[in-house]
This record gives sequence, structure tokens and C-alpha cells, in this order.
Amino acid sequence: MLTETFNIVGAQDGACGYGDLFKQGYALETAALSTALINDGAACGACFQLICVNSKCCRPAAGAIRITATNFCPPSSTSLNPWSNPPQKHFDLSQYMFLKFAIYQGGVVPVKFRRVRCLKQGGMKFQMNGNPYWILVLVYNVGGAGEVSNVKVKGSNTGWIKMQRDWGQNWLTGPGLVGQSLSFQVTANDGSTVDYDNIVPFNLGICA
Repeated sequence: MLTETFNIVGAQDGACGYGDLFKQGYALETAALSTALINDGAACGACFQLICVNSKCCRPAAGAIRITATNFCPPSSTSLNPWSNPPQKHFDLSQYMFLKFAIYQGGVVPVKFRRVRCLKQGGMKFQMNGNPYWILVLVYNVGGAGEVSNVKVKGSNTGWIKMQRDWGQNWLTGPGLVGQSLSFQVTANDGSTVDYDNIVPFNLGICA
């Protein structure tokens, strides 16, 4: 399968909600995905292997690169080269990653790509924001499938509560957890589920 890859400087923020990609551990080994690939944000965190093909701008014997989806590359109604418009399957790469398999003058090159397992170190991580009325949790550094398809939260005085995807990999729940330690249950898109018991101490970051 072919897609297009465009050479840009990597951004530190994005539609997946990861914030500073360097602090989150993704650095420049990332890409923004077109509408045909991002799946309304559900593909955030997915990992891909890309190989430059069928272009004189490919670096000889460069091999494959691996990236994590951390952003959305929106379609354009005005661009003369609408690489990210549906149904194009497009990866917007950091310049650092683009130059690993193509020369700078290429700008846009065809690639073959496939989904691969994500290789992450340090375990899954959670970043919390909230108040007595809502909790927003960013799930990141997810190994294996990479994509998170479902998140549940449990207070020390509640059962499991299904969280809603707010945007990207930010998951939202309402009131009722003030003053409780929190556990999370995370399900990836391959069906694997992991429980993280009492990882948020009593009342941390949730003020009454």
C-alpha cells in the first residue's frame, strides 16, 4: 500500500493531547496522520513502520523507520497538493525522521507502511487534571498495541466507572471521586486489558 510523507519540523503539541513530546518520551520519532488513518483520534499512540519506495529521493539501503502517531494532519481545501485529504493515507513526519530514509529535496515521497507493535520503556503513564466536577486523564507511553480503546476508573469507594474519550488519548469522567484513591483499567485495541490499582493516592489533585 502506498501513501505520502511530507517533510516538516516536528511539533511539540498535537491533537492527540500528549503535550510536550520530549517530556512524554516520544521526541521526534512521531507523525501526524491524515483523516484516513487517525480514526477520529482513536489511532493516537499507534506505531507504524514506513519504507520509502519508488522514488529517486529515497536514500539507498536506508531501511525502515518506526514512528508513533501523535497528531492529526488536517485536510486542506486550498492546497495545490492536498496530500492529507481523504482518501489519502498520509504521514506528516518530523524532518529528523524524514531524513532517515529520504533526501531533503524529496519533500513528499511514496512509502509502504504497516502497523507494528509499540516498543516503549518505563511502562504506561497517566497524567491527571481535574476538579470536584470532572477528571481528565491522559494515557501515554503505551507499549504493545499502542492504541487505547477503553479506560475505566475506580475510586476506593466505587466500582469501575467507564470513562469517555474527550479527545485524542484524554479520557474524561464526572464527579463522585473526590477524596478517594484511584485505580485505572486500560484496554488496548487488541483486547488486552491491564489494571493499575490505587496508583493515584488519596485526594491527589482532586480538591473538595
